[in-house]
Amino acid sequence: MIYVALVILIFCLTIGVPVPVSFMSSCAWLIFFGGANGAGYPATQLLPYGFTQMNSVSLIAIAMFILAGGIMERGRIAEKLIDMVDVFVGHIRGGLGIVAVISCAVFGSICGAACATLSCIGAIMFPRLKQGGYPMGHACALMANASLLGLLIPPNATLIIFAWISGISVLSCFLSTVGPGFVTIALLSAINVWMLRNNKEVFVEVKRTPKERMDMFMKRGRLAIPALVMPFMVLGGIYGGVMTTTEASALAVFYCIPIGLYVYKGLSWRGLFNIVVESAITTGVIMVMLYSVSMLSRLYILEDLPGRVLHLFYSISTNPIVVMMMINLFLVLMGMLMDDISVVVLTTPILLPIILDLGFNPVHYAAIVGVNTALGCITPPAAPVLYLSGRVGGAPINEIMKPALTFMLLCWVPVLIVTAYIPKVCLFLPHVVLGVPW
Repeated sequence: MIYVALVILIFCLTIGVPVPVSFMSSCAWLIFFGGANGAGYPATQLLPYGFTQMNSVSLIAIAMFILAGGIMERGRIAEKLIDMVDVFVGHIRGGLGIVAVISCAVFGSICGAACATLSCIGAIMFPRLKQGGYPMGHACALMANASLLGLLIPPNATLIIFAWISGISVLSCFLSTVGPGFVTIALLSAINVWMLRNNKEVFVEVKRTPKERMDMFMKRGRLAIPALVMPFMVLGGIYGGVMTTTEASALAVFYCIPIGLYVYKGLSWRGLFNIVVESAITTGVIMVMLYSVSMLSRLYILEDLPGRVLHLFYSISTNPIVVMMMINLFLVLMGMLMDDISVVVLTTPILLPIILDLGFNPVHYAAIVGVNTALGCITPPAAPVLYLSGRVGGAPINEIMKPALTFMLLCWVPVLIVTAYIPKVCLFLPHVVLGVPW
């Protein structure tokens, strides 16, 4: 009966049924027809279990970071960050693309969401990229890939949910993706410059003297200080042990409201109200989905789905390297069909026991999940971030696909390989900061 439940789930997701309804449909089948003899499971046990799982303070951070991301997106906070980064790399051919990559990384470290990062940074960068002679297909592909840094540079909602499901420290999950995140920044920047090396239409600014660069840095830096304080305050508080992730998320909200209203003046009280409403709706959808998946994961365990999947993997190979490759392929395929949060809540209860059985560090697996879910956001047919980039940048998907595939093959595939098979890249910071074993 478990296989019928999986078919129901995948079918519902494929035809566009809302994610919570899809999860509950699979739950309903197992409640009525699951178990050893097809007698089903009592719903009276599952409903309290779901409530118990949802009774977690760490989940409040998801709502707070969603709200903070919305405020930053419309509060003109990112504009000053972009101007400051441009001082250092604007004179390089393809330097404007590097500005976009670094700006997405900085902004993503605050809001933790790919779509918010793309919408905010893209609204500022696309006109600049077009004016600088960038092919819009290339620009959209670059922005789509760069916005995913919001899912690697912490904090982000995906890893908070992973930590909640797995019972692992949120901070250790955050630290695990920092290494892959910096590797991604370097590769995206280098590949962008390489792809544009022979494009004479790309405008290159006149190289500034060190004095001119310093004067510009001081001028733009003063304007960017209020925006830069936030990531240092939030991330420093979390990593320094001063505050929990939930407290840091609340601080981010309370800090960015006056900055957006009175410093950069990109936000109004009416706009703030609309952002709060939109964030509440998004949070409500996520919470309903988490409630349904908590019950579904319990049913998966009762049906011994992790054991069945492990047996399937072992029937192909018992080599941990090969099994890890199959796990990554499975995550990539799931990412092609659904959004990042859905992938995490669906696959973690199934794959985490397998990871533990193979002897891998669960914190290392958190980084693997982070990279795979990011890649899934730009991998067709779902590819929500890729399509959003095309709409924001005004380029048709056929112009975007070739450069997007180039970035995927030359950047994300190497990052995925490094993350999966060189654990120290992911575990270095968790080991140094928290003492997580290698």
